[in-house]
Amino acid sequence: MDQRSQQQVAAWLLLCCTMLFTLVVVGGVTRLTHSGLSIVEWQPLVGTLPPLSEQAWQETFQKYQQTPEYQKVNLGMSLEEFKGIFWWEYGHRLLGRTIGLIYLVPFLYFLLRGKLDRTRVWQLGAIFVLGGLQGALGWYMVKSGLVDNPRVSQYRLTAHLALAFAIYAAMLWVALGLLAPRGAPPHDALRRGLWPFSLVLTAIIFVMSLSGGLVAGIRAGLVYNTFPLMNGYWIPPQILLLEPWYSNFFDNAATVQFDHRLIAWLLAALVPWFWWRSRHVTLTPWARLWCDALPAVLILQLTLGIVTLLLAVPVALAAAHQAGALLLLTSALMANHQLQLTANSSEQAQPAAPRRATG
Repeated sequence: MDQRSQQQVAAWLLLCCTMLFTLVVVGGVTRLTHSGLSIVEWQPLVGTLPPLSEQAWQETFQKYQQTPEYQKVNLGMSLEEFKGIFWWEYGHRLLGRTIGLIYLVPFLYFLLRGKLDRTRVWQLGAIFVLGGLQGALGWYMVKSGLVDNPRVSQYRLTAHLALAFAIYAAMLWVALGLLAPRGAPPHDALRRGLWPFSLVLTAIIFVMSLSGGLVAGIRAGLVYNTFPLMNGYWIPPQILLLEPWYSNFFDNAATVQFDHRLIAWLLAALVPWFWWRSRHVTLTPWARLWCDALPAVLILQLTLGIVTLLLAVPVALAAAHQAGALLLLTSALMANHQLQLTANSSEQAQPAAPRRATG
């Protein structure tokens, strides 16, 4: 690929990343406003259009009235109230379809114009397949709340969130590779363990995001709304009440929230340590910037999480907290990528050794 093609593909992928970031936030608001079960059918093509007449609205509302959520939670809801939750779910689905279109059309254009090498074709094709699976997984998640219990499965919700984060990370990583091809990690960063450390932090941040999906799935943020203690305990006594014991990690609100806090405490210790170690390694300005940004973004995310918990999960703060998780993952990926670039930049910055005179 020539440099101009690389820049064009990278710009397109960064646009898709921005749209997917927005989709994650909209999805969070959809969940927080209990709007996700308002559309009871999955129609990838026909469902692109909303109800356009009063009769169509009535038919859509009647389908919702057959669901457990209406009968057990929203009994007596008016049509106008239904429209309020419908538009959030409709917007979420429409944005997802739009991203699919914005991804597919340029991908085919770049492919047919020969602007992609074989490696990029496989990478970008795999991301498109994951995007299609994400749509199917979203409907699989919604179906779990249309049966008896008017709540979606926390397992399917977490899987849906995890796949969104994975697709975002994949697109961002490919874009970064096109803008600035990676080299081997610098000897100094390897010797001091900084680059492997950044990989570990990225993995932990991803795991913390998954634990946040479980918190959201069982609404564990609505209990133990105190900090730093959990209703007066560092370790709440309800933490292992369920049988079998391993179900506590997925179904027990005390355990799920405790685990989420524990990972946050772990990051609160590891990220400053990573930053301190980065101050003792020779880095490029961009690598330095992202190593410095990581603790700042973590502080923002922890603050959002604490305030969201203390105020019993208001919609705006909870959505911002979900956005903060993706922003934190972005910062970790950027730091990791920039650390790998340091080798090439450092080698280019070093003056060439003078040649010995001959003769």
